[in-house]
Amino acid sequence: MPDGQHTIIDAHVLLIRDGEVLLTRRRGTYGDGMWHLPSGKLDPGESLPNAAVREAHEEIGVHINPDDLHHVHTLHVTGAGQTPRLGIFFATHHWTGQPHNREPDKCSAIAWFPLVALPDDVIPYPLAGIHGYLHGTTFGIHGWPQSAHYATHR
Repeated sequence: MPDGQHTIIDAHVLLIRDGEVLLTRRRGTYGDGMWHLPSGKLDPGESLPNAAVREAHEEIGVHINPDDLHHVHTLHVTGAGQTPRLGIFFATHHWTGQPHNREPDKCSAIAWFPLVALPDDVIPYPLAGIHGYLHGTTFGIHGWPQSAHYATHR
């Protein structure tokens, strides 16, 4: 059981193109076979935008200028027996390079999906961040008791 004193910080990237978002299909222990956003943990001494840029390059091979990232949602996540996480979601319409799978050991596919018709098997954590983006909600919680719910709007 986590001690409640530590929180993992994740940077997520929504690549947006013509009303679609790029998702990666997970392979391995976490979310095997389900869709996810390009994302990963913040490294020590790293800024959140730089983490998002690094993860997008590592996972899907695109280059993003940190100035082209726009913070769209923050999600505080917990689950039974899991260390709490703080997910920071950035969106961008600008990048260079063609997205491709650079981590075949962790990802079995990448695909574009209409934001209004996402697949049924998106991992709930990134799905909550995508919904926050779509609804203009800048903060949300996932997995916490309902009595702890709080949200702000842009």
